[in-house]
Amino acid sequence: MIGIGSVKVRSHEKGLLFKDKEFEGLLGTGRHWFTDPLNKIRVDVVSQRDPWLVHDKLDLIVKAGVLGEEAVVLDLKDSQRALVWIEGRFAKVVGPGIYALWTGLRDIKIEIVDARQVRFEHKEMSAILLSTGADEKLESVVVEDGFAAVFFKDGEYVKTFGPGRYMFWKNAGRLRIQQVDLRETVLDISGQEIMTADNVTLRLNAQAVYRVTDPHRAVKAVENIEQALYREAQLALREIIGTCSLDALLSEKDRVAGELEGNLRQRSGSFGIEIIRLGIRDLILPGEMKDLLNQVIQARKAAEANLIVRREETAAMRSQANTARLLENNPTLMRLRELEVLEKVAGSSKMNVVLGEKGLAERVVNLL
Repeated sequence: MIGIGSVKVRSHEKGLLFKDKEFEGLLGTGRHWFTDPLNKIRVDVVSQRDPWLVHDKLDLIVKAGVLGEEAVVLDLKDSQRALVWIEGRFAKVVGPGIYALWTGLRDIKIEIVDARQVRFEHKEMSAILLSTGADEKLESVVVEDGFAAVFFKDGEYVKTFGPGRYMFWKNAGRLRIQQVDLRETVLDISGQEIMTADNVTLRLNAQAVYRVTDPHRAVKAVENIEQALYREAQLALREIIGTCSLDALLSEKDRVAGELEGNLRQRSGSFGIEIIRLGIRDLILPGEMKDLLNQVIQARKAAEANLIVRREETAAMRSQANTARLLENNPTLMRLRELEVLEKVAGSSKMNVVLGEKGLAERVVNLL
C-alpha cells in the first residue's frame, strides 16, 4: 500500500504485520489504518478456522515471541516428534521443524515424543495409524500368531517381539525387523545319492521336521535356516549311511533313522532350532541291484518254503510211525481200526465184493 491504507480483520482472523520485511506483531479483529509512503508495510490476513498457521516466514513470526497465548508453538529437534490432537481427535504426527497452531477457536493438545526410543507405544495407536501422513513418520509391523520378530537397530540386537502390532519411528536409525516362523516345518531332503559301506550306490529321500526355539540365534547364526539345515542333513546322511551296509540299512531302518536324528541335532544345535524327527522316506536302488536283490529274496523265500514242506513231511512220517507202533502193540486197537475202514467202505452207495480163493468168504464173515 502507498500512502494511507487500511486492512480489515474479521473475528475468526488474525493479521500478520510486517514492516520492512520484519515481523512486528498480530492484528486483532477490526479495521486497521496505516500510513505507508515508502510501501514497506505488509499485512497478511490468515484464518484461524484452520488451526495450522502456515506462512513462508513462520520462523520470523515464532522468533518474535509475540504469538503468546494466541498459538501453540512447536520447535522440534531431530530426535523429537509431536502428536497433535485437535478437539479431542488425533490430527497429525509431525517431525523436526517449527510449527504453530492457533488456540483461539480450537482445543489443541500436543504430545512431544523422543524418537530415540525407536519403538513407539501409545494407547491410541489405532487412531494414530489411521491419520493422514502417519505412514511417512511411522513404520507399522504386524507379527502373526506362530511368528516372532527379531528387531535390530544400527546392526545391534534390541529385542524379540511376539505376536501383535508394533510401531517404529522412521529415520531414527538403521532398522531391521526380521520375522521368524515358530511353527513346525517339514523339510524334504530328496534325491541324495550315497554309497553304502559295501559299495552300493543308492538314492535316498529323507524328511526332517523342525521348529525354531530361539529366533535371535536362528537369525544371527545363519542367513537362511532351511538352506543351512538342508546342508547339515546332507552331511549327516552321508556320514551315517556311508558306514552302513545295504543289508543293515534295509533291516534296521529305524535304528539308522535314530542315529541320523541324533547326528543332525548335534550339527544344528547352534542354529536355535529343535529337530523333532528325521526319517528315511524312500530307498531307491539301481536297476541291476534291484534284480539281484529280487533274486536273493526269491531264493530265500523258496528255501524257506522247501524247509516248511520238509518239516511237514517229517512230522507226517513221524506221526505214521507212532501210529504203526501203537497198532502193533495193541491188537484190539488194530481190530477197531479195521472196522472203521470197513465202515467207511460200507457207507458208499454201492459195494461189490468179489470172493476169490477158497476160504476167503469164511474169513470175511468171521471178520464181520
